[in-house]
Amino acid sequence: MSAMSIFILILGLGLVGWITGRARAMQKAALQSTRAHSRPQYHGWYVALWVVGPALAFLFVWNMVSPGLVAQSVLADPAAATLPADDFSRNAIMGEARALADGSITQAFNPAAASLVEPWRAAQQHYLLIGLAVALILAFAGGAFSFTRVRPDFRARTRVERVVTIALLAASLVAILTTFGIVFSLLFESVRFFSMVSPADFLTGLHWRPVSGDVNADTFGAIPLFWGTILIGAIIAMIVAIPLGLMTAIYLTQYAHVRVRQWLKPMIEVLAGVPTVVYGYFAALTVGPALRRLSDSLGIAGGSSDSALAAGIVMGIMIIPLVSSMADDSIAAVPQSMRDGSLALGATPSETIRQVLIPAALPGVMGGVLLAVSRAIGETMIVVMAAGQSANLTANPFASVTTVTVQIVKLMTGDQEFDSAKTLAAFALGLVLFVVTLMLNIVALTIVKRYRESYE
Repeated sequence: MSAMSIFILILGLGLVGWITGRARAMQKAALQSTRAHSRPQYHGWYVALWVVGPALAFLFVWNMVSPGLVAQSVLADPAAATLPADDFSRNAIMGEARALADGSITQAFNPAAASLVEPWRAAQQHYLLIGLAVALILAFAGGAFSFTRVRPDFRARTRVERVVTIALLAASLVAILTTFGIVFSLLFESVRFFSMVSPADFLTGLHWRPVSGDVNADTFGAIPLFWGTILIGAIIAMIVAIPLGLMTAIYLTQYAHVRVRQWLKPMIEVLAGVPTVVYGYFAALTVGPALRRLSDSLGIAGGSSDSALAAGIVMGIMIIPLVSSMADDSIAAVPQSMRDGSLALGATPSETIRQVLIPAALPGVMGGVLLAVSRAIGETMIVVMAAGQSANLTANPFASVTTVTVQIVKLMTGDQEFDSAKTLAAFALGLVLFVVTLMLNIVALTIVKRYRESYE
């Protein structure tokens, strides 16, 4: 029996507990004339929670503890007497034996692993049966305890709603704890990096040539990376996305027929669901070569198929739905009385849009723009495929540049040692990117919140 089978079995017992608890509550209510505090389904949920909760909690803990017990049992087997003494070799053989026992691989690199497969399977089955037995005992004990408490005056609804509230609170804390974990990991490794490289040299240096063992000031200057990120994500992409997104929103809210809007808006938002690697292929195979030919015809030096302009244009197209959606909602939320008042005073529809609707919706539009900027500066795949990996400090949009995210991927690719400044630089770049993106999101959400409070 697998762990999934045990999980399904426990859920089945919970269903049985729900049915029996509900039936007992209905029976008790029929026998007694007093009014029940909770409906029968709450009693059923109370019994089901007591059946499923302790059993699943134990299985969760047991699933983390049992692999260590299985490994200890296999090491105590006579077949493990010939294993090497050093931990690295022994763990490698044990890992192959575990993979053979699970069916993940069919043939091991080390012959010694084959002799441990049967002991491993036997130990796994042994501890799996122990876990199943304890889980069933907990399920039946919880069910029996909760079943005896089913009566008309029992506050089952209060108990069930309290459990649901705790579960919802735990779910909401996951995102917060994840954020703290990300910040802690970035800070811990960034502190190690800044103990090797000065923060001033990192944040103000003009040359980026990270090499293992080299911590010179001219090696880890991140200004070219920051400039490439700004040039592609905050300048070129926004020059493309803001006008097109805003004009799209104006057309959909002010000029388009209802039927046209119903078809056009979903088609535009499909752009947000296209994988970024597809945009990268489009930029690398179509937009990049076309821009290189354009730069050659214009006589612009330094033109390349991998250019900031190619990546920025395609990235701007990708985030058009984000800008247009926020602008659409903001313009649609402007009170109709402001639009009618402007038209009643003799303004044309275009003047009303330009002088009344856009200024009134500007906070929401700006919030959408800032969210789009934070999305653009965190993009990686398009830049990798269309802008290159050269850390150039140039204002030529036809030249090859790189961004922070691309360098993070480059530094962390392959077998890297985590005691060199070259690898730890990825965490410092990630920390800077995290702080900038967080600030942009906070500003955007603050603007949107103030906007919504103005008209609700």
